[in-house]
Amino acid sequence: MRHITTHTSPATGLRSVGDTSWQPQGACHGMDPEDADATFFPLPRDHEAIADAKELCGLCPVRRDCLNYALENDLKEGVWGGLTAAERRPWHDGLPRRLDYSRVVAFFNGRDVHLTEAERQVVIDHAYVRGWRPGRLAAALQISTKYARDLLRQAANKVFDRDRTLGVPRRKNAQKKTAPAKSSRPATVRPATQSPVSRPVASASAHAPLGKAA
Repeated sequence: MRHITTHTSPATGLRSVGDTSWQPQGACHGMDPEDADATFFPLPRDHEAIADAKELCGLCPVRRDCLNYALENDLKEGVWGGLTAAERRPWHDGLPRRLDYSRVVAFFNGRDVHLTEAERQVVIDHAYVRGWRPGRLAAALQISTKYARDLLRQAANKVFDRDRTLGVPRRKNAQKKTAPAKSSRPATVRPATQSPVSRPVASASAHAPLGKAA
């Protein structure tokens, strides 16, 4: 406890399991080591000391970080994050199944978060939806590229099975414009209209009967 409550070294860049940058912001930071040990590591039935520790934790701005630190480092003794060892026991037992989306968001924002199994699966699914390449996922999760490729393939199959189960329609290509179907009935051909032909009018003398010579 002495190292934790009097930690003043600058942040090393490590986060999650090795992250201690939050400790200088704690309400217990700077306490005398002996007083801190007596307050945060009380006897199981020392209810007065437990109440004092919880009261101090209730004013702490990094209480959640303190609780995560205790869970991720498997610290099962003392008061961390305002919870006693007995109160944290269910959290320790269910840690692999814990799903905290704020930690998932922190991961995508570039933080080296110590993900649980459930959070890690959500990261893989979202990485596939975001179009991540295997190399990028491998670097983020610190795994091999081949393994990252297999994980992304599994995520793709999961999405495909989900869409097939829920009946999500697939994308259809633009339908090609087809020519109108020809009718089986032959088309009626109308005769072309011809303009009347004007004939020259014969002169009256041409059709008059020939008379006898006078």
